[in-house]
Amino acid sequence: MSNNNKEQPPATITRLATAADIATGGKSGIIPSREDNVPPLVDVVPVLDRLKAADMLVPGSKLGPDFSDEYRRIKRPLLANAFGKSASLVKRGNLILVTSSIPNEGKSFTALNLALSMTNEKDYTVMLVDCDVVKKGISHMLGIANRPGLIDVLQGDSASIGDVMLRTDIPNLTVVAAGSQHEYVTELLASQRMSSVVNEMASRYDDRIIIFDAPPLLPTPQTHVLAELMGQVVFVIEVGVTPQTLVEEAQLMIPADKAIGVVLNKSEGMFKRYGYYYGYSSKKHD
Repeated sequence: MSNNNKEQPPATITRLATAADIATGGKSGIIPSREDNVPPLVDVVPVLDRLKAADMLVPGSKLGPDFSDEYRRIKRPLLANAFGKSASLVKRGNLILVTSSIPNEGKSFTALNLALSMTNEKDYTVMLVDCDVVKKGISHMLGIANRPGLIDVLQGDSASIGDVMLRTDIPNLTVVAAGSQHEYVTELLASQRMSSVVNEMASRYDDRIIIFDAPPLLPTPQTHVLAELMGQVVFVIEVGVTPQTLVEEAQLMIPADKAIGVVLNKSEGMFKRYGYYYGYSSKKHD
């Protein structure tokens, strides 16, 4: 990834407030077969070298300590809402959705680095799920875009999320690819099957943090559907680029009972320390 095209690192959360394998060989029709050029599942997917070359938040990358510290600031309130003193106020706080208003604001970059930062925690494991079925940003970054994933599981009852979970060579990190393209993605994500899959992911391990990289809110209805299943939403804004009117319109689409963290995606060298707060209210986006 070149420096010219790379999404820039974020500043930090500025607001945290309630406002809202192939086991069947393809015979089931749920998971694509090897004849569809899908490689077989392996025990461990190597992603470390790939992420190091892309200057992501892994050992050996060229990122400085400021970048790591920014993600520490982002993750601390999220972890508190999932497992700490705030957990009683945030239902399903370990389910974290990352989105933005419009494309190209840095949400996939943020979701991936947030997951990588959380893998350094001693008490938790992390699952990263690519829900952006059209762009498949996370899947492409990790080199798993042609693997079975979430949508393949949602198309039927035979495959479980465990069939498409991929272990990586980064300790404590498992990933789920977006999976196959589908004409009715929104309906699949809104289905009872999706609700059951999310429950399975959330309940299998009580120390698991699950980060969902979702499409931008404004272009499609998919993320609004997904947000209903989550406990927390990380909302990425490209500062100085995204109009305030679009930001406000997108935030109105986030359910009022969700804890929202706002990440300012700024250019290199423009780090500024921001505060954050957490509140609980039934009001709709004051």
